[in-house]
Amino acid sequence: MAVQRIDHPLVQHKITLMRDKMTGPKEFRELVAETAMLMCYEATRDLPTKEIEIATPMGVAKSKIISGRKLAFVPILRAGLGMMDGLMTLVPAAKVGHIGLFRDTKSHEPVEYYVKLPEDIAERDVIVVDPMLATGHSAVQAIRILKQAGVANVKFMCIIASPEGIAAMQAAYPEVDIYCGAEDQGLNADAYIVPGMGDAGDRIFGTK
Repeated sequence: MAVQRIDHPLVQHKITLMRDKMTGPKEFRELVAETAMLMCYEATRDLPTKEIEIATPMGVAKSKIISGRKLAFVPILRAGLGMMDGLMTLVPAAKVGHIGLFRDTKSHEPVEYYVKLPEDIAERDVIVVDPMLATGHSAVQAIRILKQAGVANVKFMCIIASPEGIAAMQAAYPEVDIYCGAEDQGLNADAYIVPGMGDAGDRIFGTK
């Protein structure tokens, strides 16, 4: 498994703005979507292409199009929804599944409450998205659900990751590549990433 840390200046600038506790829900949502779109550009770098001939106003050009692999995005609810506008702007033909997990406040383990996947999910390359990779438990559970549905090729994309979350993913699914914008110092006693950017779901939806 490769951990791809996306250090593009635009990504890093937007992460800095997201970290600021004074950033309100509207701006935070916009930043999450914009950052997801920029990161998806890197996460899809290995998509295969084929060359075709196409008529331009001035003649015939040999040019490339994406070929041979269909994509699906699967956000982990609810915070992962905040990344979808940016992803769908970049890849509008992708299908979308949803996996709903919430974290038990005592055990910090994920509790599944909703799964809805495209019927042809097993035929697609899947990118699972969640703004934060904290303990890694939710990400591991989401990937387990996808593997059980027959998905062979999975990537995971987050904005901020913890070393603990990366280690949990590596232990459970070493073949899954992780794309993150920043790796922070670790988790606090409540399993939140420090310094992080707080509860991404609450900040996206303004529920705190």
